[in-house]
Amino acid sequence: MIVVPFHQDTALPEGTLPVPAGVTVATDLPAGDRWPRLVALWDAVAATVAADPAPVVVSGDCLVALGVVAGVQRAGADPAIVWFDAHGDVHTLESSTSGYLGGLALRLVLGAHADRVAEPLGLRPIPERRAVLVDARDLDPAEADYLAASDLRHCPVTDVEPPDGPLVLHVDVDVIDSAELPGLLFPAPDGPSTATVVTAVRRIVATGRVAALSIACPWHPTPTEGRRDLIEALAMRFGVAGGPTVDHPDRGGTP
Repeated sequence: MIVVPFHQDTALPEGTLPVPAGVTVATDLPAGDRWPRLVALWDAVAATVAADPAPVVVSGDCLVALGVVAGVQRAGADPAIVWFDAHGDVHTLESSTSGYLGGLALRLVLGAHADRVAEPLGLRPIPERRAVLVDARDLDPAEADYLAASDLRHCPVTDVEPPDGPLVLHVDVDVIDSAELPGLLFPAPDGPSTATVVTAVRRIVATGRVAALSIACPWHPTPTEGRRDLIEALAMRFGVAGGPTVDHPDRGGTP
């Protein structure tokens, strides 16, 4: 596992991400503006991912997925993306009312604000038609309007059909019903169960086309029971935690 102990550009307290073992991405971020700090972090993530034949990345927020996508691309693949999340993450700086950058994460992967992210990171934006947003039951009006007009597919957990070719699979754990997973930073009720999410993730991984798995854990640092078990359950079929493995795709070429 690759561990990225950051929430945005802030280092997390030790123990916030309880993984069994792994490589920690530790980098000194530049002082000053937040965007160059974030790009520096994502660049370090991308370099680590590109060198790993079957990367599983565990982090403190969804923005780290930008580094995961860039890393898979640096390894020679042209991935689509499947994004599990209770929230849309498709805001722009103009549409966001909170200013929380995590609410832009998927939209940045798709090319928003390229001068701030894609260009300095060397990320090739993923076309909307090659992206799937799973669940996202807690949407702001601007996000709902964007999804209604875009080519981005939006579906329930039980109806995921991944795009063709290699995939980056991103799972924000808050996609799980907040009643089952206490301590989330942005809890969302009325979601799918842990078992339902794990089953859907394993079905996608079993296609053998997942080039990288990104698990975002935006929760409060105070440990609660079951967090390590959840990370292991999501990652097990990707060949970590002693679990069964599947054949991983050749990350070179285009789909």
